[in-house]
Amino acid sequence: MRQGRRDGFREFATGRSAHLYRSACLLTSGDTHLAEDLVQETLGRMYLIWGRITRIDNPAAYAQTVLVRAFLTHQRRRSTGERPVGEFPDPVAAADGDPVLRLTLLQALGRLAPKDRAVLVLRYWEDRSVEETADAMNVSSAAVRTRSSRALARLREQLGGSITEFAER
Repeated sequence: MRQGRRDGFREFATGRSAHLYRSACLLTSGDTHLAEDLVQETLGRMYLIWGRITRIDNPAAYAQTVLVRAFLTHQRRRSTGERPVGEFPDPVAAADGDPVLRLTLLQALGRLAPKDRAVLVLRYWEDRSVEETADAMNVSSAAVRTRSSRALARLREQLGGSITEFAER
């Protein structure tokens, strides 16, 4: 029985790691090292509860919730010695799409508050409902709607006309 659980978890972790990592990169505004740490923490927490996973309707969504909460916890505990930098320390790996757009959006996301980033990633990247986002962040639905609206307005402010320039490409 234990081997079956381990195999089930291994299959789950293998299948979800890439998706969790992409979400973590968005949450951390491109900090790939922190994103890796968050994914490892998420998978570690999932492993601990894997024996009771049958009680969870959607393990993938639950893992996403664990990831967001780990990110928000990390932001609350963040050392005052850490300082954001203007440029990413590691070169961004070649990916499909426009790298300039990708970097511009990551930098704009990085200038948002952590909870604003979490709301935008859950609502628009993960395509979650307001209620699911509220549950993942442990806040009310009204708080998600308000934060989402304000975060989008801040992104539009930061990106100005440049976002339409990227959209027309």
